[in-house]
Amino acid sequence: MQEKSLSEINQRIRDGCARVVTAEEMPLIVDELGTAEAVREVDVVTTGTFGAMCSSGVFLNLGHSDPPIKIARAWLNKVEAYGGIAAVDLFLGATQPSENRGIEYGGAHVIEDLVSGRQIQVEAEGGVTDCYPQSDLETSLRLEDFNQATMVNPRNAYQRYNAATSTADRTLHTYMGTLLPKMGNVHYSGSGVLSPLSNDPSFQYIGVGTRIFLGGSQGFVIGPGTQHSPQSGFSTLMVTGDLKKMSPRYLRAATFHGYGPSLYVGIGIPIPVLNEKIAISTAVKDEDIPVPIIDYGIPRRDRPTVATVTYQDLKSGCVDINGREVPASPLSSFFMAREIAENLKDQVAKGEFLLTQAAEPLPRKGFAGPMKQTKESPNVGEVMSKEVVTAREDIEIDHAARLIVNGSFDHLPVVSAEGRLTGIVTAWDISKAVASGKAVRVSDIMTRKVQCARIDEPIELAARTLDTHSISALPVVDRENRVIGMITSDHLSRMLARRR
Repeated sequence: MQEKSLSEINQRIRDGCARVVTAEEMPLIVDELGTAEAVREVDVVTTGTFGAMCSSGVFLNLGHSDPPIKIARAWLNKVEAYGGIAAVDLFLGATQPSENRGIEYGGAHVIEDLVSGRQIQVEAEGGVTDCYPQSDLETSLRLEDFNQATMVNPRNAYQRYNAATSTADRTLHTYMGTLLPKMGNVHYSGSGVLSPLSNDPSFQYIGVGTRIFLGGSQGFVIGPGTQHSPQSGFSTLMVTGDLKKMSPRYLRAATFHGYGPSLYVGIGIPIPVLNEKIAISTAVKDEDIPVPIIDYGIPRRDRPTVATVTYQDLKSGCVDINGREVPASPLSSFFMAREIAENLKDQVAKGEFLLTQAAEPLPRKGFAGPMKQTKESPNVGEVMSKEVVTAREDIEIDHAARLIVNGSFDHLPVVSAEGRLTGIVTAWDISKAVASGKAVRVSDIMTRKVQCARIDEPIELAARTLDTHSISALPVVDRENRVIGMITSDHLSRMLARRR
């Protein structure tokens, strides 16, 4: 087997004679030359990814004030930072929302403001002690005013990321973007062929201490990321770097509508072609990387997979789900991922970026198990009433009125001949119809766009739907949209009273 050493490759980098290609270029080289010749021909393969990486943040040291303060709580541009570390050390998380601007601005935006050279407002409350007598302070700081600003991201650079769609009959706002009803679209993330971990899935090179491109500067892998699960194809990295050296080009704040802030992070890793095994792994193509499409319309931890496609399918702009063509669009930027790989290629070729020997390999097995819940939340099916009266839309108003009077609810679901939900009328709708004398049948007054609940969804979701739409009851439907029950605000009130 053809092999090279890391020191040999680094010497070629220093001498300016290393052959460097991007992960997009490598597959063609291996196809044309074979793996053994590719090892002789190529020294380094560069990778890149640029996408929303929520699990990101920065440690900040403010320096001591006069008189000194032991910060208990702190806000940066009204975004709370964690102060329970030491007197003037803070941790600012990318997804923390603003206290006065809500989810439209958050920790990610503060990080981008700092990297962009903008001044931020700092407010702090202190726990008064003999050695820290100050109780509160306000000041304005720029990035250079902090002693240290160290980015530490617990989970970045997913090997691959599930794609998302939704079978729900309403629009969902998620960390995977806005998902249209009834599988109206698919969103995906990740750079596929350029993804660092897709090019080294067995960690032949990437490990603890590996030097990486992070946010426009050089950083390091400090261990496996949280939820690291390589045996499932979902490896992650924990990374760190000096925020003061980073660029707003590769650290960008974003807000996902209805979900909240996140930070787009640029990461690239140069992979030395030490042997034929690495040559093969760096020759991965988009068509080789499977991506499950997950149904986010199911509000549970374990959501079903509706189809499995590849990055080649996703990048085509349309995927097949059970014979139906569904438009697919990226949440991450392949353009920026390619730019990072090219930037890194240039740095390595110029001798500005040396490769490092890992101090310790990353684990090839991980664990991303469920939360242990000692107090389970009930589902809608455990609380709802199964004794629900329904009506057809062709019945007359007075008939509907009698059904409501003789029933248990002020809401009357309207169903088709097959029992599928088509609308709803309330006692108030009928009262108005009777008073006006204009409407004759239920079809004249029913609401056709109905908010409903599913039997297996958590009651918290049903409660939020009731509150969001200022209604007091929801029909409960099964997977075929047949009415099987009713849940009301009274059900939730009684349940909460029992739990207390």
